[in-house]
Amino acid sequence: MPSLKNLTVPFKPTFRNFQPLWIYFVKNRWALVAGVLSLLVVDFLQLMIPLIIKKAINILVVQTSGVGALLVKQGVTIGMIALLIALFRYVWRRLLLGHSRKVEQGLRDRLYGHIQTLSRSFFQNTKTGDLMSRAINDINAVRMACGMGLVALVDGFILGTAAIGFMMSIDWRLTLISLIPAPVVVVVTRMVTQQMSARFERVQKSFSDLTEQARESFSGIRVIKAHQREGWEYGRMKARGEQYVGESMHLARTLALFFPLMTLITNAGLAVVILLGGRYTILGTITPGDFVAFIAYLNLLTWPVMAMGWVVSLIQRGSASMRRINGILEAVPEIQDPGGENGRGPQGKRAEGVSEKAEGSIAFSGLNFRYPGQKEYVLKDVNLKIRAGETIAIVGRVGSGKTTLLQIVPRLLNPPESMVFVDGRDIRNLSLNTLRKKIGFVSQDVFIFSDTVYNNVAFGTDDVTDEEVRQALSVAGIREEMEALDKGLGTLLGERGITLSGGQRQRLTIARAVVGDFPILILDDALSMVDTRTEAGILNRILDLRQDRTNVIVSHRVSTIRRADRIFVFDHGSLKEEGTHESLILLRGIYAALYEEQILSESLENGGVISS
Repeated sequence: MPSLKNLTVPFKPTFRNFQPLWIYFVKNRWALVAGVLSLLVVDFLQLMIPLIIKKAINILVVQTSGVGALLVKQGVTIGMIALLIALFRYVWRRLLLGHSRKVEQGLRDRLYGHIQTLSRSFFQNTKTGDLMSRAINDINAVRMACGMGLVALVDGFILGTAAIGFMMSIDWRLTLISLIPAPVVVVVTRMVTQQMSARFERVQKSFSDLTEQARESFSGIRVIKAHQREGWEYGRMKARGEQYVGESMHLARTLALFFPLMTLITNAGLAVVILLGGRYTILGTITPGDFVAFIAYLNLLTWPVMAMGWVVSLIQRGSASMRRINGILEAVPEIQDPGGENGRGPQGKRAEGVSEKAEGSIAFSGLNFRYPGQKEYVLKDVNLKIRAGETIAIVGRVGSGKTTLLQIVPRLLNPPESMVFVDGRDIRNLSLNTLRKKIGFVSQDVFIFSDTVYNNVAFGTDDVTDEEVRQALSVAGIREEMEALDKGLGTLLGERGITLSGGQRQRLTIARAVVGDFPILILDDALSMVDTRTEAGILNRILDLRQDRTNVIVSHRVSTIRRADRIFVFDHGSLKEEGTHESLILLRGIYAALYEEQILSESLENGGVISS
């Protein structure tokens, strides 16, 4: 268990964490002003009620005739004040709590938009459950701090200060006596707030771990069931839940101590006031109406004292959550558009925009690449040129660097400067939008959205027609299968396309890439889940459709490789061989060995008999 000393957090940084929200306060300033004014009107009206009660009681004590009419008048006045309080309370709740919802929306949009810009390494190092927790639980805590936290802070300060002023006007000695517990409240509040922020952050971190564990368990439920590991997975989830409950109970104990202490201290002051105020009334120092009004103001003062604890709780929780959100907002993408706001790239070069004509040539010039934190280079001195409109194949054993090479082209990985060129231009000097609009990329990791077949193919492209979507499905060899579904292309697919087979998912992603008619199409082992004959048919249709476009194909099948204009052979990150299928077979090198292995594999796949 960490010591309380290690859990303390300075108070000033608590509010510093909220600085990114200032833009939303400025944007909603008029609604905030109107809401705060309505809140002040409510406080003023509440402060008037004890004065009316004071007057009514003094009437009862002093006057002997006409009392009934006067009391009715006071009662009607209180009723009218109650109606006004209800009206203005509705206004401030609508405006101030509505402001907190706008802050929530703005912060969520900003967070999601920023996450979309972050590089692949960020997602490799950050759990999905942690992102979900920050986007839901943490933003909700920030909303509460900007809504009810703001209300309690303003209301508590104004109402408390005004109540003390009215109490002083009745009797300053009694007021000072009633405020004797105030220093104790300050000390207790400071002691508790020094622990709250860190404890809240530990709770949020534990909740992130719990969310990630649940996400992983549900995503892998089919594997869990296949291996009959339900009990083991239940144990893991239970342990995470117990950890979260444990952290929450530590926090609950702190809060459970705080609020009763506040109640005890304020009621102690009330007891003293009743004892001494009663004597002052008997002695005639103050009137009975003054005494009742004083107690009413003291009761009003109880809310600001309690609000202090609530404000501390909301603000500390919001600050801890905002600190976690700021950790994401402050993350800088490793891969960025060159030049930033002025549009200039490295060495003052201006980033080239979307107006440039795309042709489809690719060149690698002495490319060396290694992943961050690794000593070994994945790619070593790669020199390779692909002409526009050419179909090439890249082959090599597992781990030879093929996928890394292809992911560098659209800058999913960031290469060194002046080593990778598209259409003769360094990709480091091209905007990401320009570069990626030129490239259709189908990776080994097939992903289908929980959406309709049509939307999975169109994929947010506004200018795609129905006919183009159907043509793309035909090219991918899956049109008839998709149209045969219950609702045709409007059929909603399950999470990650679980209602489809592996081969269907792959072909659907092929259709997604083909419908865009990109100048460059990269297929990274994109048909590994279909049989050889189906792959050959799909590839033939793709190449017939894209005769004047650049096509880069990674495949382990001979039937796919042979159709390429040129073949590049990689081994341990280096380009070892280059040529046509026939020339590489005659070379009797790495490609020839791979070719013989593939002939054997395809023969077995097609039911052939291999003699010993």
